[in-house]
Amino acid sequence: MNFFNQIITVATKDIKTELRTRETLSGMLVFALLVVLIFNFAFDLRVDNVRSVVPGALWVTFTFAGVLGLNRSFASERDQGSLEGLLLAPVDRSALYLGKTSANIVFMLITEVIVLPVSTVLFNLNLLHPQLFVVALLGTIGFAGVGTLFSAIAINTRARDVMLPILLFPISIPIIIAAVKLTSAILDTGAVTEAGTWWPLLISFDAIFLVVSALIFEYAVEY
Repeated sequence: MNFFNQIITVATKDIKTELRTRETLSGMLVFALLVVLIFNFAFDLRVDNVRSVVPGALWVTFTFAGVLGLNRSFASERDQGSLEGLLLAPVDRSALYLGKTSANIVFMLITEVIVLPVSTVLFNLNLLHPQLFVVALLGTIGFAGVGTLFSAIAINTRARDVMLPILLFPISIPIIIAAVKLTSAILDTGAVTEAGTWWPLLISFDAIFLVVSALIFEYAVEY
């Protein structure tokens, strides 16, 4: 298989496995909806200007729900003893990384597509801007990209559920901040161009994290 077909094969395997079990996606959805509901009641009680805090609330929801999915990225292979077989498959390690990352992006995007309309109703604020979906996509790509790498590292530790967020959040801070700033600009003015340097910053970090993670993934899984 060529490189692109290898990526598709790995991603398809993870997606088909999730469609059979529905363990990862259901947990992400329930968690995300609960967080949005809690934020909604908190804002009603304490915040006058909901528009100013919704961007942060959305990305807290997206990232924490994403961590749940990323924790399961290699867990099924590890628990079933098939991780070594996956690593021995005739697939380029960077293709394995990109396939896993693609599946994680799909799971996060499904969660976000459901959360945004629900948040629109709860916060009484239009969150269905096309530009907002673009920001969500770019933020998800960067977050899932570095998260998949750290998931491969954390899976070999005893406290893997705790280790992943400890490793992931400090590194992904630039992506989260840029995504929050862009989301805030869209909600305030309706135009992502008002966000200035945050737009190229988000794209740059996405590209850097994906390339670097793909290059060092081979060493991470051998750790």
